[in-house]
Amino acid sequence: MRILLCTLVVLSITARPVRANPAENDAAMVRLATQSGCTACHSVLPLPRRTDGLPPVAPAWRDIALKYRDDAGASERLTRTVMTGSDPQARHWAGRAGAVTMPPNADAVSESDARMLVNWILVLVR
Repeated sequence: MRILLCTLVVLSITARPVRANPAENDAAMVRLATQSGCTACHSVLPLPRRTDGLPPVAPAWRDIALKYRDDAGASERLTRTVMTGSDPQARHWAGRAGAVTMPPNADAVSESDARMLVNWILVLVR
């Protein structure tokens, strides 16, 4: 028991968590989103209507963060949406984003990376 306690004390003193500053974290998340194809449809900030008068293809991440900021289950639900795609019958972005549904992305991003991206998106307005 004493050895375990000593080991924990030594580890707590010598181990330093790796922490990126917010700008580094934002850059890493944008890079991951770009590599995963997310930025083909999404943007960080809201975009104006397209030249044809239609809304942007997909909601901006800031708008997603605003919509789900008080939803405790948002992280899990949105991660599942990223992985499996959105319901074609659900039109919860009607008028603010195009009518195209989100395709499944399990072949483009791992579930853990998708969860990281979703959690980053959800704190964009906090």
